[in-house]
Amino acid sequence: MSPQEYDKLVSKNSPKSNCLKNCLAAFVAGGAICAAGQGVLLGFGALGLDENAAKTATSVTLIFAGALLTALGVYDKLARRAGAGALIPITGFANAMAAPAIEFKTEGLITGTGTKMFIIAGPVLVYGISASVAYGAVLWLLHLFGITLF
Repeated sequence: MSPQEYDKLVSKNSPKSNCLKNCLAAFVAGGAICAAGQGVLLGFGALGLDENAAKTATSVTLIFAGALLTALGVYDKLARRAGAGALIPITGFANAMAAPAIEFKTEGLITGTGTKMFIIAGPVLVYGISASVAYGAVLWLLHLFGITLF
């Protein structure tokens, strides 16, 4: 079978995706998660936490909620329906860390949970940190030459 024949076979048998429906679902789910996060932030503020402490507590709460919902099997169902709307916020990062760790817990704490925890999030961290270092270096070099972007 030639590569062109294979491509035709794959496109014929692949399910068609509804881009508008997927984008709308991602928008609604991501917005709902962000609105819930804003509600948590306001709640911590109402409890008397200063702005920085409330932001930190909100992040920790959302990460915990994402990991807990992953452990209960709820977050994966949400992500299947919401797509990127459930994967982009901080709860999606918690899901990316917790899901492999939970899946491989039977292999032990070190070779299972510890090793597999970063299987998905690892590349995201590496490229995210690398990009931020490169961006910072460019801004620093521009600043040396008296160019200010912000």
